[in-house]
Order: sequence, then C-alpha cells, then structure tokens
Amino acid sequence: MRALPPGVRIYAVGDVHGQSDLLAKLLKQISDDVAKAPVGTLTMLVMLGDYIDRGLGSREVIEILSKLSGFPTRLRFLKGNHEQAMLAFLDDAAAGPVWIRHGGGETLASYGVKPPAPDAPDDIWEAARSALLDAIPAHHMRFLNELELSVLIEPYLFVHAGVDPDKPLEAQNEQDLLWIRDKFLHSSRQLEYIVVHGHTPEHTPFRDERRIGIDTGAYITGVLTAVRLEADTAHFMQVRR
Repeated sequence: MRALPPGVRIYAVGDVHGQSDLLAKLLKQISDDVAKAPVGTLTMLVMLGDYIDRGLGSREVIEILSKLSGFPTRLRFLKGNHEQAMLAFLDDAAAGPVWIRHGGGETLASYGVKPPAPDAPDDIWEAARSALLDAIPAHHMRFLNELELSVLIEPYLFVHAGVDPDKPLEAQNEQDLLWIRDKFLHSSRQLEYIVVHGHTPEHTPFRDERRIGIDTGAYITGVLTAVRLEADTAHFMQVRR
C-alpha cells in the first residue's frame, strides 16, 4: 500500500473562494491538530488554489495566506484557475469579461474596485484594471506571482484540478493542472501518484486509489474541507458556517 514516510504529516485545503471566515476557522483547527502531533513530526500545509472569486472576502483570504509565515507547518501554495484568470486580467484588461463571468466581480469589489459589466467598453475595463493594480498591496502581488502549479511528495501529487491521465507528469501543462475535469475524473487508468485536488465541487470529499478530491463548494455550501495525510491514512477535516 502506498504511504507517506514515517513521521510525515501533510494537510491539504480545498477551494476557499473568498470565504475568509471559514479559512480562519480551518487554519485554527489545523494548527490545534498540529500541536497534538508526536514530537519530531514533519508537517506541511498545501493550499490547493482558488483562494479568490465568488466571495467578497477574497482580499482578506489573500491577506491571511500571504502573512501565514508564522504557521506551525511548512507552507506550499498552489495556483488555481481563478488566480490564473486574475493575473491574466492584471496583465491585459481584455481578459476582464471572461474573469468576471467566473466570479471575478467579487474579487474586484473586495479590493474596492467597482466591477464593470461583462459587455462594458474597453476603456472601462482598462480603468478597472488600473484601479485594481493601484489597490493591490505589493505583498499580495508577490504571493500571486509565486504560486506553484504542483507539489509532489510521494505517493501524493498535489494539484489544483487534476492531471491528464494520458500524459506523464513532466508533460502536464498549466491548462491541464488548472482546468481539467472529466478526462481526469472519469478515467480508470491507474496513475503514478495519488492526486490530491480541488476545482470540482462535490457534496462530500472523495477518496479512492487514484484521487482525493476536497472541493466541497465552500461559497455555496458554507463547508470548507481539508485532508490530513499520514502514513496510508486520509482524515477529512471540515468547518461550517
């Protein structure tokens, strides 16, 4: 049976989507759990991406995560497709209409920027981009620009969305890792690693021999989920509104 090495414990947290209150509660629960770990246990927290959009606490979520250096674990932060969309807009206002259709309006509002209508003229979108650039603190930009696409700690591969089961890990691209759904979820192909992911909301967290899915749609359900991985066990942790 595939398992983490002895003395290693990893926590992974699913899609937050601007639910800063739930994030604070879950981080407290994880911190309390870490305090009970045997002396010498190596612990790590992996955030699986989609910290922003759909929730008005998006700015506060980035503030919390970007100042988490005192947390009692090692820290790894993955990029989600929503962070990809925000960064695309910050680079080019033409990406705004697509982003806002995926919940970007709540992120803009959380930074004090009025969200344009999807069909607003180009100059309105450019003004919103400029206003967002002015409103984002430098440490938020550093956080967003330093997000990773994957974390591999055998036997687990942590990614936002999943992997293309027809490709080896080194051939996976950003589109695969941030956006894939059906091809990954519905495949029966045995994978080299157990994939721990978010991106696809499920009513309850999912686990089989191929994958562990922990996106429980926090912005809709009010339930934010994490998984604690140790040896060959997976223990789900949740907070509710």
